[in-house]
This record gives sequence, structure tokens and C-alpha cells, in this order.
Amino acid sequence: MWTRNRANFLIIFCLLSLVTAELGIAGEEQEPLRLEAPVDGAEAWLVTYGPGGFYWERFGHNAIWLREPAASIDHTFNFGFFDFDQPNFYLRFLKGHMLYFAAAQSAAREFEFYRQENRSIRVQKLNLNSLQYQRLRNYLLEEIKPQQRQYLYDYYLNNCSTRIRDALDIAIEGALSAQTGNSPAKLNFRDQTRRLTQTQFWYSLGLELALGVPVDRPISRWDEMFIPMVVATELAAMQLPGDGQEKALVSSDRMLFTSTRVAAPVDPGDTWFSYLLLGLLVTTLAWLSGRYMPPVWLSGLCHAWLVLGATSGLALTALWLLTDHQVTGYNANLLLLNPLFLLALAPLLKRFGVLLLAGGVALNLIFLLLPLHQYNLDALALLAPVNLAVAGYFWLNRHHF
Repeated sequence: MWTRNRANFLIIFCLLSLVTAELGIAGEEQEPLRLEAPVDGAEAWLVTYGPGGFYWERFGHNAIWLREPAASIDHTFNFGFFDFDQPNFYLRFLKGHMLYFAAAQSAAREFEFYRQENRSIRVQKLNLNSLQYQRLRNYLLEEIKPQQRQYLYDYYLNNCSTRIRDALDIAIEGALSAQTGNSPAKLNFRDQTRRLTQTQFWYSLGLELALGVPVDRPISRWDEMFIPMVVATELAAMQLPGDGQEKALVSSDRMLFTSTRVAAPVDPGDTWFSYLLLGLLVTTLAWLSGRYMPPVWLSGLCHAWLVLGATSGLALTALWLLTDHQVTGYNANLLLLNPLFLLALAPLLKRFGVLLLAGGVALNLIFLLLPLHQYNLDALALLAPVNLAVAGYFWLNRHHF
């Protein structure tokens, strides 16, 4: 998912790439991918690209590959493009009004690009009859027309993978949605996000802080196909009604290229302890520094934390109330990063600050005991030691203010 305009990509993210990008296969020359000629007159393949090194590449990407020599078609169709030069791009990004678009390009060129990026390439030949193929072909050709190709992007509900899912569902007359729409997902939006980002500590933490209750709700297997790899898995197991008997939707499944990257875990697992260690380390270092500095030093650190927490809380509130990022709503992290912390900067309201700091931690612990709750255990593990330490400082020094 999240393919970028190449030229602007290099300009804007070149510095970031030095830190976060995993290099391709270093020091090893590989032969170009050799693509066999189509066996039939026309073929449709699902292409699934594995995760990359950049933050936005952690969720993978997919495309539909059509091969029809008679029509000079040997192209991949995907919905993961956007243009930095579109009017008000960054403002639209902040507001949640991102415009993506569909495009088709040479399959050989696209595969070579992903191979050079050391991202796996899985291809699955779809066992479609002529009518199903034509329905898919016509839909994709219509979607890449200039007047049709743009769409309003949503991370979970309307992204490059759900668009591929929808195209395939149209081709097989709703069979995919019928078989998956009422089946519970193996992992919900939050779990899939945590699973695929947990190797990048700060990225994972930032997403957990920003994403609210909407990503924790139960979802169907159909919804879970916002992840390209889930689409590939579901299609590989799918059977379609045929002439008196069922037939497999996927007739061939192979890897064109296998990445050397470490594979993502199959489930998110427990990561809260690493965040707890960081929270305790920060708190301990602040306390130790206060032992060797004037009293004003520790007071300054505690007041600075109030400002930082309140500012972060204002940002979370703005994401919820002032943008169309619906997944940032009803965020329990606002109890840990509370805009009302600013009130506690006033000497007479220090006790109020103690209530906010300690009470926010307590309420989050209670919420985690509810059957349906927002998962923010990592954020809580990181912030609870700091908030409780600051609350303790203000309580012990309440007569000094």
C-alpha cells in the first residue's frame, strides 16, 4: 500500500531514508525477473507485494496483473498512487481528505522496482471464465480513466487493497463479499496495525497514541482485507461454484521474488513491557538528575511535562474533532495526555493536576478490564510511570506552591 510519486519521494524523504529504509540485497547482483508468456489468451493475476522499509510500506501493497497479448496488455493495475503536487496536498492530508488514484503500468517495470526494493512479489493466477475476466478487465480500464481514477482515501475502509478486493468481488459477482462479509476477522484493525508496525518502536507508539476506539471494534474478514496479504490468503482458500462442482479461485500461486527482510509476526503479541521499561528509565533519570541539581530543576521538569502532555493532548483532540480521521475519535489516551494539564500550571490548581495525572492512569486501567475497550496498554505502560511520578512530586510539594 501507499505507493508514492517517485520524483517527489526522493526529494522529500531522502534524509529519512538514511535512517529508516532497509537496503536491498547488498553486494549481490541478481538476474532480472523472467516472465513467462501467457498460457491462455488472457490471464488475470493477483499480485501481492511484501512490506518495505519505510513507515508507509509496512502494510504491503497489491495490484491486479492483466496479461492479454492480443490487446497489448501486460500491465499491473493498482490504486496506491497520489501526487504531492495536487492542490493543498498537505492540508488535505492533515484533514483526512487525501486523494489517491488508480493507474496501470508495465508489469515488468513494476516488478523490477519492487525487486530492487527487496520486497517480495507473490503472484496468484485467478481461475476466471471469459465473462468474469471481461468484467474485471472492463472495470479496471474504466477505473484508470482520468475522470474516474481519483478516490477519497481511507486507511482502513477505502485503500489500495480494499479497491483490489472490490474489483475482484465485482468480477466474481459478489462471491467474495458473500463468503467473507459475515465471517469474523482473525485480527481487527488495531491488531493488524500493531502486528505490522511493532518492529518500528516510535512509529508503532505514534499510531497507538493517535488511534482511538474505532479501530478496536470487531470486524469481518471482508473488512480485514484492507491488508493486501489477507486478500492473498483469502483468495488462495476460496472455492467458486462451477459446472456442477466447485473450483478453486486460484489456479497457480508462486513467488516471483522472495525478500530477505524479516517477516512480520503472525499476531501482535505483548510489547507493553518494552514501553514500561522506557517509562521507568525516563522517570528514574529525571529523579536522579534532581538529586544533583537545585530544587528548581525537578520542578521545571515536572512543569515541562505538563506543557508537553497538554500540547500532545490538544493535538489528539484536534485529530478527533477538527479532521475527518474518524479512527482518531473517542481516544482514551486523552486521559494520559490531557489538555487540562495546562490548568495545573497555576499554583492554586496543583491538586487538580494531581487528580488529572493519577486519575487518568487509574481510569485507563479500569477501561482495560472492560470486555470491549481501546487497546492502549503500550501507551499506558510508557506514560503511567511519568504521570504518577509528576503527580507524586506535586502532592509532596503541595505546600510549597
